[in-house]
Amino acid sequence: MESVVVLALLCGALGVGYSLITAGWVFKQPTGSKPEMAQISSYVAEGAMAYLTRQYKVVAIIAAILVIILYLTLHLMPAVGFIIGLVGSALAGFLGMKVSVKANVRVAAAAEKSLPDAMDVAFKGGSVTGIVVTGLALLGVAGFYLVASRYHAGDPDIGHKLFSALVGLGFGSSLMSVFARVGGGIYTKAADVGADLVGKVEADLPEDDPRNAGVIADNVGDNVGDCAGMAADLYETYTVTIVAAMLLASTIYGLGTNAFYLPLMIGGVAIIASIIGTFFVKLSRTKAESDLYIMGALYKGLAISGILAALAFYVVAVYLPIEAPLKGEPFQIPPINVFWMAVLGLVLTGLIIVITEYFTGMYGPVKYVAQASTTGHGTNIIAGLAISMISTVLPVIVLAAAIMAGYGLGGGFSQNAATGLFGIAITVVSMLSMTGMVVAIDSYGPITDNAGGIAEMADLPEEVRNRTDPLDAVGNTTKAVTKGYAIGSAALAALVLFAEYTRAIEELTGQALAFDLSNPKILIGLLIGGIIPYFFAALCMLAVGKAAGSIVDEVRRQFREIPGLREGAPGVKAEYGKCVDLVTAAAQREMIIPSLLPVLIPLAVAFIPGLGREALGGMLIGSIVVGLFLAIAMTTGGATWDNAKKYIEDGHHGGKGSEAHKAAVTGDTVGDPYKDTAGPAINPVIKVVNMVALLLVPFLV
Repeated sequence: MESVVVLALLCGALGVGYSLITAGWVFKQPTGSKPEMAQISSYVAEGAMAYLTRQYKVVAIIAAILVIILYLTLHLMPAVGFIIGLVGSALAGFLGMKVSVKANVRVAAAAEKSLPDAMDVAFKGGSVTGIVVTGLALLGVAGFYLVASRYHAGDPDIGHKLFSALVGLGFGSSLMSVFARVGGGIYTKAADVGADLVGKVEADLPEDDPRNAGVIADNVGDNVGDCAGMAADLYETYTVTIVAAMLLASTIYGLGTNAFYLPLMIGGVAIIASIIGTFFVKLSRTKAESDLYIMGALYKGLAISGILAALAFYVVAVYLPIEAPLKGEPFQIPPINVFWMAVLGLVLTGLIIVITEYFTGMYGPVKYVAQASTTGHGTNIIAGLAISMISTVLPVIVLAAAIMAGYGLGGGFSQNAATGLFGIAITVVSMLSMTGMVVAIDSYGPITDNAGGIAEMADLPEEVRNRTDPLDAVGNTTKAVTKGYAIGSAALAALVLFAEYTRAIEELTGQALAFDLSNPKILIGLLIGGIIPYFFAALCMLAVGKAAGSIVDEVRRQFREIPGLREGAPGVKAEYGKCVDLVTAAAQREMIIPSLLPVLIPLAVAFIPGLGREALGGMLIGSIVVGLFLAIAMTTGGATWDNAKKYIEDGHHGGKGSEAHKAAVTGDTVGDPYKDTAGPAINPVIKVVNMVALLLVPFLV
């Protein structure tokens, strides 16, 4: 069935080719009527490049140590897979950032013409990131599997060797994702919080005012956090999900079966569907100025991609029927069930998006927090925390229902528990197959945010800002929606990894792991697993606070020591580079310990005398459950605070400068590291924990 792998490689190559062609189109667009526009954009590009260069140097040192350890303990292919996964995740983040910092000024320039033109450039820039993420990920998984399978051809222990190789691939992408998420999150929110505290609260300056020395660092942060970080995050989730499904299929059905190749085909056809969907994201020129339909245009492309993918999934289900398992388990999943598993993943994507938008868009929860701001800072914080907790309920119910349905469609209730787990895995693979379009919608956000900043700092006409502002407002919601999607998919992906952990232990020992709460090892593991997301999130929040404090001090110093800066005297400019350097150094320094936690804690649990594989299994469950709730609460709550502030700035409850606005700024300051640093970084953390556990399986039996 190498033909399926070749087809997957072709689909991945098509995705990369589309991204390169679209990037070329974006780069050819004009950079605006004023030279200041290109100059400001170059400051952002230089800052983003400087940050990523320093980050990759730090990661390279840690990765080199891990490669040596993997080579000495698990031999060549797991080490090679680790490098491929790490480099692929880093490349996805780098390309996403590169296109974003090139597209921002071109969106501002297009806004000088019309809103539809600006929308077109912004989304095309975002689609480059989205499609290249899935294209690179599929190329990485399919290509590495092809190489590893040929390397181990004829080996009587090929199954276990390929298991370790693919886990190494997933571990590499997961580790890079943690560093990208943590480092980028610390950077973007330290710059944002620092710039806001002095600029908005103390100096009463508008958003992106060029007198504020922190605004360039803030714009850089949008790219390295929301763009590069998200790209690396979902590259990793996409890779790990396909790897986990393939590993689960290998232990249930065997290597080389249709079930083993099914995840690759689902990913391949969805890339083509996503590429087609990008061509339907356009604003009507006749209605754009009066009725924007911006969010509708974005969701139209996503919906068309989903419909086309569903049709393709039916063909795949018929083309790759899941035969009876090779290992004596009798149930054969009917093709129609496979199709409905895949459709279930698409439906789950839609539901998560709708729920997240309700809590973060201009609806009841956001308006409630805005109303609470009228009575002070404390009531704003109380309301935001309450909404963040409530926001976990519906996503968890939806995820639980999807797990139940996927398990049932796989025959888990009527025939065999193992095939039921594979049903869940296919549902998750289908959900992640929409990554291309979802990341495209997300990456559109930081591009439009930067475009608005360039329009403000270059002093473009008010009509230009009136076009970039609604694009930016929608982008703020799409970023929140994408984080909800990433969290839901990450939790399900981690569940599949946990299922593979238990199956791998059972296969090697001949005994199933029994997770009995009367077993103190399981209980200890659960408690340790629950601590990981909380401890990790706390370290991230503390890191943002420290780094933001340095920005506050620097912006205050410049207002104090540079004559005429605060008054906006002609020819007087802020020293933007000082803030960029400060926050870059702080992000690199603060990201190391949180990023290594999900690697070191599983190692400790696995090898502390008296704990071992039972405690490690309990730790995986604890990290998944607690991580899911904490990640949803932090990301959704943070976005609710952010949009409550924007709702007031739109003229409600006294508008900008009112007491309600000041309270809302406080809430947004708390919510920023919630939604852009700690919350989304929990996604890769729970998967790194699971990947490390899978790497440790051979040493636990």
